[in-house]
Amino acid sequence: MKAAESRTLATELDWVRSSYSGAEGGQCVEVAAVPGAVLVRDSKCPAGARLAFGPRVWAGFVETTAGC
Repeated sequence: MKAAESRTLATELDWVRSSYSGAEGGQCVEVAAVPGAVLVRDSKCPAGARLAFGPRVWAGFVETTAGC
């Protein structure tokens, strides 16, 4: 995938901001689901790097951090 295609994909996805993110912007994390993975990015840099996690790994992360 070319960089331009990656940037287009990043903006076309349905990104959801963490409910723990403050209204002022600050430190925000966004996630988007794609077939077979969950993508995570820094909302302050939407065209920047993303992390991709498989469904099982993501579910384990959410389960582990749900009580925090």
